[in-house]
Amino acid sequence: MGNVGLLFVGAVLFMNGLMLLGKVDARAGAVFNLFVGALQVLTPTYLIFTADNDPKKILAASGIYLFGFTYLYVGVGLLAGLDSTGVGYYSLFVAIVALGYSFVSFRLLKDNPFGVIWLYWAFLWFLFFLLLGLKKVGLTTYTGWVTAIEGWVTGVIPAGLVLSGYWKHPDETAIALGVFGVVVFLLLWPLTRHSRHAAPSAPATGNADAST
Repeated sequence: MGNVGLLFVGAVLFMNGLMLLGKVDARAGAVFNLFVGALQVLTPTYLIFTADNDPKKILAASGIYLFGFTYLYVGVGLLAGLDSTGVGYYSLFVAIVALGYSFVSFRLLKDNPFGVIWLYWAFLWFLFFLLLGLKKVGLTTYTGWVTAIEGWVTGVIPAGLVLSGYWKHPDETAIALGVFGVVVFLLLWPLTRHSRHAAPSAPATGNADAST
């Protein structure tokens, strides 16, 4: 069930990346954030209630709430026209906690690919903090591309492979994910240099409200 939710996390990240790039209207994207946010709150609640007090299962499910509350917060904020600062500082909290979940994945759950994926999410949510909390609007285009790419790399593709039974070779997968992230996100930095200098406003809101 959690992997079905992961599939739609990929979808909402892809949509939100397009929002930041000005391809999707922010209010229209807000509705999808509410759909996925609700799913990402209901899913871990179900998983925890059916975990039979297994601490590892409860721990694995608990991290899903971080994202569910993000998408609900974003969806409500966009529809209500709220300032993005709250989402931004909540994103800082998520980024820090994601580092902890990465450590847990590596050391306790022995799940190296998702240890790397949690590092992806920590980096992305830190970008949301810079963009939405500190109003570094020059990062809008860079963050948009990182968000859209992570939607596929950390959500859609892993979920599809797990659901179809092709999620194998964990050590090689973790290395491939790590190399891909470092290379692609470093290359994106100079490619978005012009847009950073121009410091465009976020789509539809003008105050970096289109996020996560």
